[in-house]
Amino acid sequence: MAYRILIADDEEMLVRVLREHLEREGYAVSVAENGAQALDRLNLRPDLILLDINMPGLGGLELCRMIRDAVSCPIIFLTARITEADKVRGFRAGGDDYITKPFGLQELSARIAAHLRRDERVKSAGSLVSSHGLIVDLAGRRVLWNGGEIRFSKREFDIIEFLITNKNQIFDRERMYELVWGLDAEGDSSVIKEHVRKIRAKLLEATGEEFIETVWGMGYRWIK
Repeated sequence: MAYRILIADDEEMLVRVLREHLEREGYAVSVAENGAQALDRLNLRPDLILLDINMPGLGGLELCRMIRDAVSCPIIFLTARITEADKVRGFRAGGDDYITKPFGLQELSARIAAHLRRDERVKSAGSLVSSHGLIVDLAGRRVLWNGGEIRFSKREFDIIEFLITNKNQIFDRERMYELVWGLDAEGDSSVIKEHVRKIRAKLLEATGEEFIETVWGMGYRWIK
């Protein structure tokens, strides 16, 4: 499957050249001419974003800050000027790299390939989490014990993933509901208690061990 690249830039000629070049390289390319369009294109789940800093309206730095917590893919800024202060602002906004206009297409291709390789290595290395013999496959969304799979619902796995990747940190029900379900979710945090009860029961039955601790008056934490 081809890597998906989103180009967000208001220079029509540059975007056309970049799109043709990257499609010849085998990438699936989508384009946006401003920040608002780029936000709409995020549902295409790009593997890398080329982001112009100086777009009209919603600029590249502001857009990067808005999406960084929700988008994990590499973001490369395209800019006509670059100073140390520019770099600092860009990296603080969540960017991964800069390339200064005008630039060579081969240099751009090399940077894109390097970031995609690095991103794949990070995802591969971080996709399995071990906890006292329990293996949580974050990419495959599976929980394994002694070679067998312990089955969980989508929300149960979401809670396991959240707690195990924040091991030994305590979260109350309201905070967990906000972070796992999302700010716009309908319902209330009381569902967390029931989901945690089911998770504990399944883990205890399969392993004979407790992995989630209730810290009375404070919340829950993954303890193994």
